[in-house]
Amino acid sequence: MRTIKGPAIFLAQFAGDKAPFDTFDNICKWAAGLGYRGVQVPSWVSSFIDLERAATSKTYADELTGIAARHGLKITELSTHLQGQLVAVHPAYDTAFDGFAPASVHGNSKARAEWAVQQLKWAAQASKNLGLTEHATFSGALAWPFIYPWPQRPAGLIEEAFDELARRWTPILDEFDRNGVDLCYEIHPGEDLHDGVTYEMFLARVKNHPRANLLYDPSHFVLQCLNYLDYIDIYHERIRMFHVKDAEFNPTGRQGVYGGFQSWVNRAGRFRSLGDGQVDFAGIFSKLAQYDFAGWAVLEWECALKHPEDGAREGAEFIAHHVIRVTEKAFDDFAAGGTDVAANRKMLGLS
Repeated sequence: MRTIKGPAIFLAQFAGDKAPFDTFDNICKWAAGLGYRGVQVPSWVSSFIDLERAATSKTYADELTGIAARHGLKITELSTHLQGQLVAVHPAYDTAFDGFAPASVHGNSKARAEWAVQQLKWAAQASKNLGLTEHATFSGALAWPFIYPWPQRPAGLIEEAFDELARRWTPILDEFDRNGVDLCYEIHPGEDLHDGVTYEMFLARVKNHPRANLLYDPSHFVLQCLNYLDYIDIYHERIRMFHVKDAEFNPTGRQGVYGGFQSWVNRAGRFRSLGDGQVDFAGIFSKLAQYDFAGWAVLEWECALKHPEDGAREGAEFIAHHVIRVTEKAFDDFAAGGTDVAANRKMLGLS
């Protein structure tokens, strides 16, 4: 067994135009000061990384690695959550998701998707240049508007959506394979890959592609009332990344899973800072240690109530407290009898 690496922090929710959140150097210094050992970098934040340059210049990639190292940090992974979302967008969301792409492709879904695919391919190459072996993204969604089966879905609708999703992602997965990087889908509401069943539907269509792996985030499963510990038992061989994010689900007589179109503060299910929600992190860290998870424990801060800087400060200590330093020997080694083959056969009555 290996000890989980961490604590690390996903920088997306902290990026800003004022110090210490305005440059990669400044935010690395800030994160290190809180006790983090790694940073997960959002590839769309241009003040942190030039993705194309990182893909095409090993020298530039080494410079980024060096900035993190000066503060005692490692870059854990890159993220293309926003770009991955744009690989597949149902027309109902065209206007909303145009904001994730440059103005030059707004109003042109085909050009926007092509831009997103190029971003993903650069991310694969940049990850290789940075010496990374995992990458985080979203799957995008064509079928999401039909999540609830009313009106009745016509036969073949969902199958066609997943067939198309697989067609779009297979060349991207192949590019990640060429660069030796696992592409890890964050299973997330709003994506066609939002639970175990939909992941399996996709995995079958990409022919069990070895790079089509998982980013595990229990918060999204709390909000779906999915058994997030059982999920680890089922999918541990595909789990390559881990977002440490808390959540709570408090249904009432007025609302439940769907939230009644309320703001995050007023939803029955909402994200919380670490330790303020309902996630059984002791159980999660135990299972990941049991299954020899080799990756990083990365804080993703999202909370409708607590200030992000407080969440980040508390999160480093929370993760450090939950990381299990795995044992190098069995607890009952003291009682070992030092038997051999002959002794074993004697105990079994075989000789």
